[in-house]
Amino acid sequence: MRDYFTRREVLQCAAVLCGVRFARGQDAPVFSTDVKVINVLATVRNRTGALVGNLDRDDFSLSEDGRPQTIRYFARESDLPLTLGLMVDTSGSQRRVLDAERGASLRFLDQVVREKKDQVFIMQFDSAVQMRQALTSSVGKLDDALAYVDTETVRQLRMQHGGGTLLYDAVARASDEVMSKLSGRKALIVLSDGVDVGSYGTLKDAVEAAARADTLIYSILYSDPGAYGIFGGGDGKGVLERMSNDSGGGFFEVSKKQTVDRIFDILQEELRSQYSLGYVSDKPITISEFRKIQLTVRQKGLLVQARHQFWAHR
Repeated sequence: MRDYFTRREVLQCAAVLCGVRFARGQDAPVFSTDVKVINVLATVRNRTGALVGNLDRDDFSLSEDGRPQTIRYFARESDLPLTLGLMVDTSGSQRRVLDAERGASLRFLDQVVREKKDQVFIMQFDSAVQMRQALTSSVGKLDDALAYVDTETVRQLRMQHGGGTLLYDAVARASDEVMSKLSGRKALIVLSDGVDVGSYGTLKDAVEAAARADTLIYSILYSDPGAYGIFGGGDGKGVLERMSNDSGGGFFEVSKKQTVDRIFDILQEELRSQYSLGYVSDKPITISEFRKIQLTVRQKGLLVQARHQFWAHR
């Protein structure tokens, strides 16, 4: 056994005592206690849609409001803790697809959640927004909670003079009340047809709430073609696409070729194949505002999926 320590080991020990974290592949610690580090989670795919997981920091280029920024922190996020919010649309239009959603959700959580490391909460929304299971690492508790995720009864609908789908309010509430209080990798998984009925807030409110909470939104469009009769429903696809694209998450659509189970398999792989980049803005924060972010890769033919803005909080 050697009786000496390398320079990096000494720095790491000091970092642990001081609450400072190291960037992988770097000898210098990242001081996040006194300096505001803006974190950007990214997924990279090639032209065939396959995930690309072997890039380094120098392969990326990042700018804020058009100004180039220096990437100070870089890591491949395959093993870091993950916080998920499973958001299930339980309005009447989802009645005939809800069983499939429940089953696929349970299989996904069983594969993804690592007890004592990852955390998940379950929220349902129809004419009301309900937290079915608070944050937990227990797959057993999540399984039990999913059993109670169901559409409103006829009696409930009569008492409320009809149904509703508070999609925007649910995303805003999950972002403001849960995700904004946490750090690290965070994502909402929204299972819905994307049609909002009755929310107090708007789509813009929901997107901005997720941005302020540094939370990705992964939307899964699961619609029942017969739920709205011959007149059809609203533009749910456009709504879910915007939520996902603006937040840096992903959009999926259930079809005969792509089942909800297959989508969850893809999502699981994506969540374990992310890059995390951090930078310190060259422009001091004097007022609270949204700032635009643009993340690209130098190699041609690769597509980057990342958020387009962040909340610069004074």
